[in-house]
Amino acid sequence: MRIREATSEDWAQIWPFLREIVAAGDTYTWDRDVTQGRARELWMATPPGRTVVAVDGDTVLGTAKMGPNHMGPAAHIAGASFMVSPEHGGRGIGRALGEHVLEQARADGFRAMQFNAVVETNTRAVALWRSLGFEVMATMPEGFEHATKGFVGLHIMYRKL
Repeated sequence: MRIREATSEDWAQIWPFLREIVAAGDTYTWDRDVTQGRARELWMATPPGRTVVAVDGDTVLGTAKMGPNHMGPAAHIAGASFMVSPEHGGRGIGRALGEHVLEQARADGFRAMQFNAVVETNTRAVALWRSLGFEVMATMPEGFEHATKGFVGLHIMYRKL
């Protein structure tokens, strides 16, 4: 597996699993019925943001997007989002993308990274981010309406770079 900058040609492989993940309603704060056009606009970052893909040969296994989380005097804080194709989960792709994004953010001159919305019931993601040095700074009670569990907490996670 290798991680590289995403190209417009990668979208055809990203969209099916992105649509599945968002529609499930258990991890992403996007509209569950997001259109392909809107999803592409949100996911395929433009500078100073970046979108990367984890690939095995020509197969996209997962993707991440990163860039400034804030503007102006807080633009030194990065943000990032991640999606791994469910059919390729459990193989360390999320960890590899997380490590890559942290390294890239450091290289791009960011001082810290903040995740704005990690659903507390997404325990695999919470454990992964903790293992990569993130802390839960706050949890907004009932900040996310989970598709099957109702209203659950939404973590803000942070890590200095």
